[in-house]
Amino acid sequence: MAGEKPQVEIVKGVNGLDKVVLREVRGSSAEVYLYGGHVTSWKNDHEEELLFLSNKAMFKPPKAIRGGIPICFPQFGSHGTLEQHGFARNRFWSIDTDPPPFPANISHNAFVDLILKPSEEDAKIWPHSYEFRLRVALGPGGDLMLTSRIRNTNNDGKAFSFTFAYHTYFLVSDISEVRVEGLETLDYLDNLQEKERFTEQGDAITFESEVDKIYLSTPSKIAIIDHEKKRTFVLRKDGLPDAVVWNPWDKKAKAMSDFGDDEYKHMLCVEAAVVEKPITLKPGEEWKGRLELSAVPSSYCSGQLDPQKVLQASS
Repeated sequence: MAGEKPQVEIVKGVNGLDKVVLREVRGSSAEVYLYGGHVTSWKNDHEEELLFLSNKAMFKPPKAIRGGIPICFPQFGSHGTLEQHGFARNRFWSIDTDPPPFPANISHNAFVDLILKPSEEDAKIWPHSYEFRLRVALGPGGDLMLTSRIRNTNNDGKAFSFTFAYHTYFLVSDISEVRVEGLETLDYLDNLQEKERFTEQGDAITFESEVDKIYLSTPSKIAIIDHEKKRTFVLRKDGLPDAVVWNPWDKKAKAMSDFGDDEYKHMLCVEAAVVEKPITLKPGEEWKGRLELSAVPSSYCSGQLDPQKVLQASS
């Protein structure tokens, strides 16, 4: 069609930072900044934004971007000796012009391959050689897919270990009207209680105060039900056994310079992660972690998510 925008386009974003815009023919889109390999926008075919990005997000390196999907590598949170959430989210990534092959049955054209390799500065704080390849893709139905492949390229024979998360900020209508299903009865580490281990008691997770929990050995599918928007986010994940659930609530929101005082009401982080048992790679070994996000109309059945309708709507 004349005047149709390309499915993949590199443009200037906030403060002149390079970003890649992905467009799917039915109208969904995503934006990925090379700074951080950071997805900052994901819109459905009605051009409704699905990810939360703070109005106070700074887009000023070396500060990480607040919102979207930060990449936590090689460390999640404070689980190690590095800065909070590692350094991948505040490094400049490159477009990978020669990525290794993906399975041939993947049917999408709107995608970008990025790569991060260690700098001399990084090697001082984390002395390992690696290649981190990230593919961000939009599926035909508007699903957002992130695939990370991390390879140990050390030539000194040394293995390395890391923790990881896709720190996804979902945009929700009202945090007090949201529930998360799929994590019932599971054990979690509570970051608000010195990582003490508990077992989830609720039949679904709802929110009325600050929460910062790492759920362990989680299922491959988790649902976030936004009652007010009648929308359900479905996370499907592979290679990512843990799931972090986070909302800073009012006091912590006020303490963050790059986060609005009341923005906690409209965001929820549910993060596909590897935290409890770090990944260890020997030289030449590769780890792969995949996240697929879809947004579908909510279906109600006595207040519960009807899994059949979700599966049909997002298949």
